[in-house]
Formats: sequence, C-alpha cells, structure tokens
Amino acid sequence: MRIGELAERAGTSPRTLRYYEQHGLLSARRTANGYRDYDEVDLRLVREIRSLLDIGFNLEETRPFVECLRSGRESGAACPASIEVLGRKLADLDTCIARLLAVRGRVSRELAAARGRDGGAAAGSNGKRETP
Repeated sequence: MRIGELAERAGTSPRTLRYYEQHGLLSARRTANGYRDYDEVDLRLVREIRSLLDIGFNLEETRPFVECLRSGRESGAACPASIEVLGRKLADLDTCIARLLAVRGRVSRELAAARGRDGGAAAGSNGKRETP
C-alpha cells in the first residue's frame, strides 16, 4: 500500500509516517517509480507506535516495541527491552501519582484552613458564598 493509504488506515498523516521513517521506526520499500510501499506489518507497527504515544510514551520509548514486533513476536511487549521500558514507565507513573496525591493533600488542607478562617461561611460548589 502507498503512504496515503497507510496513513488513512492507521489514523495518521503521511507526514507523521515520514517522521517515523526518519527516526528509523518505519522503513518503506520503494517501488520502481520511487513510491513508498508498505504492507500489513507496517500498519501494525504504526498502530503500536500510535498506541504507545497516546498513553504517554515518547517516540524513542516505542523503539523496543517496534523491534519486538519486527522480530516476529505477537506482542510488542514480549521482549526484554520492551518489558524494561514498561517497568520504567510504571515507576515514572507511580512517582507522578505520589506527587499529585501530595499536592492534592496540601490543597485540601489549605482549603480546609481557608474555610476555617472564613468564619464558617464556606464557598459552595458554584463558587458563591453560602449563608447559614
């Protein structure tokens, strides 16, 4: 299939596919007239890349998954390098969640303190003062 068809089937643009190619994640064969030619394996690779990007992986982090699929594995996460990337990403997410929970706790305490200083007249959910 040509680049336009691959882009349409993968839900992306030809420009994005050329970008993946520049970064070595996708490799097109060339027809006699110089057009890029792709197959179903390439479609699977692009879908894997896009899926990983959608959940917060950066482009370089997708490389082990692409290489794993290219090696013939059924899943891009079936190789040691992919598993390592997944472990690092999970640790990063755990760190972010912990940080957000700490910030939430602090904001919650500040809100409670502010409401306490307000003489008991707290702001309602619509931002207006409630009257006792």
